[in-house]
Amino acid sequence: MILNTELEYKGNLFPSNITKYSKDVDVLHFSTSNNVILKLTVLRDSVLRFTYTTVGKFERDFSYAIDEDASRGYNHLEITDDEEKYVVTTSKLICHIHKSDLRISLYDAADNKIICEDELGFHWEESYELGGDIVKMSKAAQNGESYYGLGDKPEHLNLKGRRFENWATDSYAFGKHTDPIYKAIPFYTGLHNGKSYGIFFDNTFRTYFDFCSERRNVTSFWAQGGEMNYYFIYGPKMQDVVKNYTDLTGTPELPPLWALGYHQCKWSYYPESNVKEITAKFRELQIPCDAIYLDIDYMEGFRCFTWSKDYFPDPKRMVKELADDGFKTVVIIDPGIKIDNEYSVFREGLEKDYFCKRADGPYMKGKVWPGECYFPDFTRPEVREWWAGLFKELIEDIGVKGVWNDMNEPAVMDVPGKTFPPDVRHDYDGNPCSHNKAHNIYGMQMARATYHGLKRYNYPKRPFVITRSAYSGTQRYTSTWMGDNVATWEHLQIANIQAQRLALSGFSFAGSDIGGFAEQPNGELYARWIQLGVFHPFCRTHSSGDHGEQEPWAFDTEITDVVRKFIEIRYQLLPYLYTAFYQYSQDNVPMLKSLVLFDQDDVQTHYRIDEFIFGNQILVCPINEPNAKGRRMYIPRGEWFNYWNKEQVSGGKEMWVDADLDSMPIFVKAGAIIPKYPIQQYVGEKVIEELGLDVYYKNGKEDSELYEDADDGYDYTKGRYSLKKFNLAGSEDKLIIRIHKRGQYVTTYNTFKVNLYGLPFEVKSIKVDNEYVDLADVKFENNSLVISKEFTNLQIKG
Repeated sequence: MILNTELEYKGNLFPSNITKYSKDVDVLHFSTSNNVILKLTVLRDSVLRFTYTTVGKFERDFSYAIDEDASRGYNHLEITDDEEKYVVTTSKLICHIHKSDLRISLYDAADNKIICEDELGFHWEESYELGGDIVKMSKAAQNGESYYGLGDKPEHLNLKGRRFENWATDSYAFGKHTDPIYKAIPFYTGLHNGKSYGIFFDNTFRTYFDFCSERRNVTSFWAQGGEMNYYFIYGPKMQDVVKNYTDLTGTPELPPLWALGYHQCKWSYYPESNVKEITAKFRELQIPCDAIYLDIDYMEGFRCFTWSKDYFPDPKRMVKELADDGFKTVVIIDPGIKIDNEYSVFREGLEKDYFCKRADGPYMKGKVWPGECYFPDFTRPEVREWWAGLFKELIEDIGVKGVWNDMNEPAVMDVPGKTFPPDVRHDYDGNPCSHNKAHNIYGMQMARATYHGLKRYNYPKRPFVITRSAYSGTQRYTSTWMGDNVATWEHLQIANIQAQRLALSGFSFAGSDIGGFAEQPNGELYARWIQLGVFHPFCRTHSSGDHGEQEPWAFDTEITDVVRKFIEIRYQLLPYLYTAFYQYSQDNVPMLKSLVLFDQDDVQTHYRIDEFIFGNQILVCPINEPNAKGRRMYIPRGEWFNYWNKEQVSGGKEMWVDADLDSMPIFVKAGAIIPKYPIQQYVGEKVIEELGLDVYYKNGKEDSELYEDADDGYDYTKGRYSLKKFNLAGSEDKLIIRIHKRGQYVTTYNTFKVNLYGLPFEVKSIKVDNEYVDLADVKFENNSLVISKEFTNLQIKG
């Protein structure tokens, strides 16, 4: 649908000259002689919104993506004009709007250098086939520009030279270049000449993005309907672009800590005896696990909100017994409601007229797991409220702790497009529309309704929801996984790229089906996948089960031992991971950072795909090939310590790293203070009596954080949390650590085991809170010391 190079203007219409300009506080209107209006809204000094209409008036302003708590306000706004252009200036940006054709150019206010400029700019094509306009935007690509983002596309991390479609699609066993797949996240970042910006095209129709694929120097995006409506977000640091986009579309509240533990899933664990056998084996083999999942077979004939009496005769008792053994139960819920007058959920939905209808009146009927189904219209507030209420029995009565929304693209079987026909009608929160507009947000609104149900009935505990389909902003309600992948080495690499790309796109709480959903991994592939998966915010093994077993013990004892070892590392790092989640939730900081996000000024990072930063200070690089004893990887600039042998390396170069099957390349940033808990079989198994602090020496300064609260519930919102900020300063013969604490939460421990790595001197004296201590008193040996009180200042001298 994009312009052909030889037919550049054929069939495309363009704005003409500006005839009128008006300003209302932070909203500017520019009208042209051919009835096009550009509405420019200044949200922040670095965030501008551009909306165009071709019919002289705008649609009602409504978006599911934008968070109602998104930041607003700017320090400076000035508008001037000359013969050629209007100039809008904030403290961060200068925007030129050309009077002859509405084209936009954006400059950095600090140095007046170009950031992004329209090529043809806004144009449109009248489509009689679609019965409306195809709205288009083309931007000139700058020299050496790279592009990132767009959610979970299974492609190279750098999008340059590629073209994509956003249309949520059930993509069983998708491949490396499959497009589209499950999610539609129309946000990308551009990077050139040390400057990064983002564009969020908030249009829920089928959208397309072309990054210099058709025309070498042009990036474009377009939609098969709706308005040209996009947000321009300036950095110049990419991390600030991602943070500002995430602020715009929102972050989740903190999850319960158990949701960050290891989860086990399969299609399907049933009957009850099989579930108990699996959970007992975890405890017997001492492999930590916090959650067990029940796929569609737990239901009566795949009817949502029911239980199979044959397989699970007393679910409440079973769920309680699992909980007593430290397992949270998570169940699947799909959108399709079986057409069955004996089935109360169907009957109630029918009586209240809650199901989606075709344009001429009848209900939308589609086949999914239960057979013929109707589908709730989750874009109606009263339907979401009803759906939320359906969780009362599952959550409040039976005690289920998490819900997994699948098939919500929405997926329909045995039809060519695998989804609803376009003439299905939706309420869209009082903005009635066809499925063309509502398709990409259907799964998001289902997940939203599910989240509110869990929040209501699990209170005072926190909800946990996982969704397959998503649009921008879905991260406010749920976690996600990347869908039905395959047990291949290529998919291990794809999973890594998808997790990084989702984090770059505001959606950090994500992970893959460890080991692959389709087909069967061998033990080596499963072990290597676990090694990657424990460094993803959401960590779950899931398989289709019809190829064999995929539990940690399904291979041989060597593999089982490797899997246990890495899951134990995850449980030790839970306070570090939870702190990263806090920084994501509160400050919009992505929990995983691609190397380009970590250090965009190093051009070497712009095309790196395997290495990533977990949290802020741990560098991880999975092994992607069979029979590998190590790999070459890029170490970012700065000083790093090998996690295993504590050897220090200087970054800014590629190097070989040894990694036998029981190891993988992991490095820790010099100066980092990494908090560690003792290994537990599940979150809450032990009262934490001692906190480990792994201190990595640096000749210089480095800051670290540790966030803790009660691990669940909402007391943290009332100030009952603990946030420790560690300031480390090292020199040739001294190391000083200062701790600043805020919050009213009292931790269960007041003993600290401080492990010092990389000290260039032999320790001669230690001061705790400005008092010298006898080295025997702090049990000082092998550069470790135990301090049995809360302290605010630690000085180690050579």
